Amino acid sequence: MYLPHRPNYNKFPHVEVSGFDDQAWQGWSNVIEQIQSRVKTERHVLVIDTYHGVDHQELLDQLISKLGSEQVFFTDEAKLSEEEIFNKLERHITDDRVFGVIAPHKLNEFFHPQKRAQLQEKIAKVKTGLVIVYGHGASLFAKADTHVYADLARWEIQQRFRHGKLGNWGVNNQSEDILRRYKRAFFIEWRVFDRHKAQVLRHVDFLLDTNTQESIKLITGQALMAGLKQTSQQPFRVVPFFDPGVWGGQWMKEVCELDEDKPNYAWCFDCVPEENSLVLKYADTLIEIPSQNLVLLEPQALLGEEVHARFGAEFPIRFDFLDTMQGQNLSLQVHPLTEYIQQEFGMHYTQDESYYMLDAGENSTVYLGTKTGIDPDEMMADLYAAQRGEKAFDDQKFINQYPAKKHDHFLIPAGTIHCSGVNTMVLEISATPYIFTFKLWDWGRLGLDGLPRPVHLDHGKEVIQWDRDTQWVEENLINAIAPIAEGDGWKEERTGLHQREFIETRRHWFSKPVSHHTDGKVNVLNLIEGREAIVTSPTDKFQPFVVHYAETFIVPASVGEYRIEPYGQSEGQEIATIKAFVRS
Repeated sequence: MYLPHRPNYNKFPHVEVSGFDDQAWQGWSNVIEQIQSRVKTERHVLVIDTYHGVDHQELLDQLISKLGSEQVFFTDEAKLSEEEIFNKLERHITDDRVFGVIAPHKLNEFFHPQKRAQLQEKIAKVKTGLVIVYGHGASLFAKADTHVYADLARWEIQQRFRHGKLGNWGVNNQSEDILRRYKRAFFIEWRVFDRHKAQVLRHVDFLLDTNTQESIKLITGQALMAGLKQTSQQPFRVVPFFDPGVWGGQWMKEVCELDEDKPNYAWCFDCVPEENSLVLKYADTLIEIPSQNLVLLEPQALLGEEVHARFGAEFPIRFDFLDTMQGQNLSLQVHPLTEYIQQEFGMHYTQDESYYMLDAGENSTVYLGTKTGIDPDEMMADLYAAQRGEKAFDDQKFINQYPAKKHDHFLIPAGTIHCSGVNTMVLEISATPYIFTFKLWDWGRLGLDGLPRPVHLDHGKEVIQWDRDTQWVEENLINAIAPIAEGDGWKEERTGLHQREFIETRRHWFSKPVSHHTDGKVNVLNLIEGREAIVTSPTDKFQPFVVHYAETFIVPASVGEYRIEPYGQSEGQEIATIKAFVRS
């Protein structure tokens, strides 16, 4: 048993939106009724813009065919051929299974100019009746009288990838390696479609939530924008998702009350807005959207002026879980330096990170840095020999191992070799470019797909910082904890991160209310000790917000001052949060 109390982790958080209960509908019949109610002119153009992964056949069968129009135009008929798309994207796709290059393209570049003009001409020639234009980039083809945006969350896209239901846009590759399809979505499609979405979402009449095919939902554009604005003014949580892995453990099964029939759970994305969903509740209707929509449409209120100026509409802080309790070691790995990630992959900043130990079991360890006095050439030769299958890598000879206990904090600036060992429950606090892990040694394992897990020694050798040796690591990266302030029933400590990392972390221990202030920058927190706490506004700016053990929550920059105190069964007890924000 990992918990002294009954689990209370909320796997399905939502934001209750005020004032728009009559602007949300569920079920195809209600969706059809709402759209039909707007068709009152002699000629009415209905534009249905779609995100990659939306099921167009479902739209045709359940919605478009029921609207009674004989004038229906599908924008994908004007897209470039698969060969033309590949030629445009080859530099960004690369031959690597995992890594591509961030694509700078805009959606209109993927349509054939002549075919697009011909389709626009056909649409313009229709002078009466209901005209329906649907598909990717539909708003590029016609001016809408009614504009619907059909959206889809990234986690749902990944599930459709895994089940062979979905390939990349413009490519018939449903059977291709899942890592390659995900890579192409991460580096290209999501970037391209988000650029388009950011331009059109502010002006749509409706948003269509297509995540659950048997439970379609619709809200007005006005309700969407109001929900996003409200969310940007109060504490909230995104929807976590959990995934098994070859090294996964058993801690999250108990603490987060997950499916006992699964062999393990390795990851939880507890706060990665680029991947997680945000659920907005209107009366009894729950609308699931990518939480990235909030970042795209309310960046200043959410991030704050300073963070927005530095990162643009990107959420720079990530909290996630890595569970090896009764599991296996993570892969031995290293992350790229800033200049390397910029030059090789087109990312603005790199994946600096840290391991905060939410829990630790018997013989819990963290691998961190190289041992003093080793020969880098000898170590790389050993890694290449292991990659070729000639021998096992001698980690004992080359890599530091440190015992880990609950509430330890290990700092991992980019370029530092690291991984968590068995029997660790890590809250990973890091910068957001989470895909950029160069595996150096994976203990000879196959992935859950039965294929060798990718190892990236050629990348890794270019970024390993060999001076991060035993002495340096122990002086700089392990429990670099310093007291900051204290008061009646509380104390604040700085726990990191390293000076090369842009994230600052503060831990608060408290048995009475403790005051916080965003200082104009987004805060991300996790309740690392205690059953539950309550977050309140001294000026009643938002409704009281209850958080439970191990839950990550976001406090937007616009909130300003807020208080956290023990709540419920935790009242009178000392509990703790850890908070991350961007350093000035």
